[in-house]
Amino acid sequence: MLRRLYEWTMTLAGRESAELWLALIAFIESSFFFIPADLLFVPMAIARPDRAYRYALVATVASVLGGIAGWFLGYFAYETVAKPILAFFGGLSEFETLKSSSSSRDAILLLLITSGLAHLPPIKVVTILSGAAGVDLGLFIVSAIVARGIRFVFLAWLLRRYGEPIRTFIEKRLGLIAGGIAAALILLYVALRIA
Repeated sequence: MLRRLYEWTMTLAGRESAELWLALIAFIESSFFFIPADLLFVPMAIARPDRAYRYALVATVASVLGGIAGWFLGYFAYETVAKPILAFFGGLSEFETLKSSSSSRDAILLLLITSGLAHLPPIKVVTILSGAAGVDLGLFIVSAIVARGIRFVFLAWLLRRYGEPIRTFIEKRLGLIAGGIAAALILLYVALRIA
């Protein structure tokens, strides 16, 4: 099933309606879907590098709106809606672990930043966790804009600057790159808390 979903997502990049699909996938990825919008964003930006930043804006706005929807799911409908969604996509146990270990707002916001940049943990888990834990919605939105905006604008810059050769590099090492950025942010956070 996952392979068919991936192939279907890749075919969307060539359609005239690709921007709408990008917005839809970025929205639902942030609230309950498990396929990252990058899988559509990257081929779109390679095919039309002149529109890479436009696509980054579309993906960021839709992702933040989807994150807000995830926050509301966690805040108002955790037991009835969010919990079954997380269980269906296999994220419930990860969510419960995060919920029990992340008692402070700062820890949840750090997870939001690392998730927004590197999908560690998946963004849908953190958006629902933020709502369930009652993280301030305004602070959540600002954090989501920063994290998702940096991610998509950086990808747009890479794809405009390096074109097709960077696609292979990104696809093979995106997790490593994003993980490195997330690790740097965590180290920065720890350093600031100690100081």
